[in-house]
Amino acid sequence: MKKITLLLFILFISQPSFSADQTIEMLNKLGKEHMVYSKKIVKIDIGDTVFWKSAKPGHNVEFIKGGVPEGVGKFKSALSKDTEYKFEIPGIYAYWCTPHKGMGMIGFVIVGNDKSNLDAVKNIKYMGKSKKVAIELINSL
Repeated sequence: MKKITLLLFILFISQPSFSADQTIEMLNKLGKEHMVYSKKIVKIDIGDTVFWKSAKPGHNVEFIKGGVPEGVGKFKSALSKDTEYKFEIPGIYAYWCTPHKGMGMIGFVIVGNDKSNLDAVKNIKYMGKSKKVAIELINSL
């Protein structure tokens, strides 16, 4: 019985799940990629906060117009500054680094496992390399 309980406990804690607050670094390089966020997709619960850490200068976070749930306002951080956002409305939030969006520096936050605005996210006019990166990310949702 102890072995079964231990096995169930291990299986329970090892399952992917929504986690509390997340930290994403804004980077110049990660592996072979340049101008990237350390996590391209994060899944969180309603009420959780995402912290973007300015690990390298020259980056920011900007919600992409048309790429957030209805009722969410504009959000754009200052360059080279840590920033955070508390997510209160479920859905997909598409964001990019304003100066490096053409280089593919984009990411998504999925709040409450709600993908009801996926079509809107697919219809964003991504720029440059962001087009290819967005397709890959959207296909992985």
